[in-house]
Amino acid sequence: MVPLYYIVSAVLLAWHWFFGLFLDPEGGLSWALSIIGLTLVIRAALIPLFVRQIKASRNMQLIQPKVKELQKKYGHDRQRLAEETMKLYKESGTNPFASCLPLLLQMPIFFALFRMISQATKADTAHGFLTVAKAKEFGNSLVFGRLPLHGNFWEARTWGDSPDGLVMVVAAVLVLAMTATTFTTQRQLMAKNMPADAMSGPYAQQQKMLLYILPVAFGLGGVAFPIGVLLYWTTSNLWTMCQQFYVIRNNPAPGTPAFKAKEERDRLKAQKHGETFEAYDAPATGTEVAEPERRPRQQPQRQTRSQRKGGNPAPDPGKKPQTKPKNQGGTQ
Repeated sequence: MVPLYYIVSAVLLAWHWFFGLFLDPEGGLSWALSIIGLTLVIRAALIPLFVRQIKASRNMQLIQPKVKELQKKYGHDRQRLAEETMKLYKESGTNPFASCLPLLLQMPIFFALFRMISQATKADTAHGFLTVAKAKEFGNSLVFGRLPLHGNFWEARTWGDSPDGLVMVVAAVLVLAMTATTFTTQRQLMAKNMPADAMSGPYAQQQKMLLYILPVAFGLGGVAFPIGVLLYWTTSNLWTMCQQFYVIRNNPAPGTPAFKAKEERDRLKAQKHGETFEAYDAPATGTEVAEPERRPRQQPQRQTRSQRKGGNPAPDPGKKPQTKPKNQGGTQ
């Protein structure tokens, strides 16, 4: 954690110096804005990983029909199914674990900030570039002179040892905001950027489980998070939601509701400017396949009684009857 302490404290103190130019350096507002600035810097640094996450999620969605075919073919042989599935991942350039990278890389930073705030409040502990004096100032800072950044819902509960209704209300609002943004972000991805074929199967079931498990886990754990940590996590979720909305709107996966919505917007835009709109999935040549020529059905010809008795076939209506040549040289 020591390297993370230096990274987090350096970014935090840089923002605090900037906001201290026009705000009270010892006030909680400058430290709260510094936490938001820290969040923006970290999320901006994770943009390349976010792009990889979106691509990995898209590839996982698009190969789900092939995964289902493998499950039907090798469902009786788990080892062969695993080998063929990994082979499919390799051929399509898909990493099933890439979608978790941004979250996993944020967790150490999350815990570093959590320990910095908690220990700066309780023991005036220095971490990284955050000296003892700065740690004491950070831990004792109050937003608007009333709201401590180290306060949390559980310690401020009205039935506890040190009740504080304002801290309890603010912490509850931030916990609900953190939970709601986590749910909305995941729901946005499933509802708009997943094709119909990917809404069933193991991967879809996993996504549906995470849709409800993650918000509940953050909601239950959030009651013990300091307000400064809740501020960081809620800001991070808002960044993720806006960033994901932009990517889904402008670069959706084929066959998804977001893809159809983008086609409709582009069609209306082209119609407004008097241009011709071509669907993205239209063939490049633009030629139509000619239908085969349909020949009229031939109706069966009625046979005479002598033809039916003798077994002679009915004359072909498409063939001209042959006439017997006339006798020009007399009787033979």
